[in-house]
Amino acid sequence: MPDAIPLEDEEATVAFGASIAPTLRQGDAVALFGDLGAGKTTLARGILQGLGLNSEAPSPTFAIVQPYDAPETRIPVWHVDLYRLEDPDEALELGLDEARREVAMLIEWPERLGANLWNDTLRLYLNIESQGEGRPAARSLTATVPPAWETRWPPA
Repeated sequence: MPDAIPLEDEEATVAFGASIAPTLRQGDAVALFGDLGAGKTTLARGILQGLGLNSEAPSPTFAIVQPYDAPETRIPVWHVDLYRLEDPDEALELGLDEARREVAMLIEWPERLGANLWNDTLRLYLNIESQGEGRPAARSLTATVPPAWETRWPPA
């Protein structure tokens, strides 16, 4: 099992996301796994801030896909939230395969894609760690790193 990276609070999660941004390229996909409240959207917001986004990134839960283009971000990015999908085939209608050549993708709830998640996707797993009674829960992150990311992981 890979070493867990501690994310003590929201600021640490945003900062870690921002550290991923310089390594992100068009055509990359980053899958964000975790339960509700684990910090997926917070991590995605950190990546987007690291890519130059100066405004608040809304959660794409209802829009499903929130696109960002230059000069808003250094590279074109789709922030995707698949929570509302009930069947992996519904994702085909979103055009993710076609768009992937042109954009980087940050995908929340990637398990909704089933077997359609690309093999070269960086898979980040956010976990809620109990800190004991009366203390806020911290998070930790583990990664499954495909060969396309081996020279870029962990971020500096």
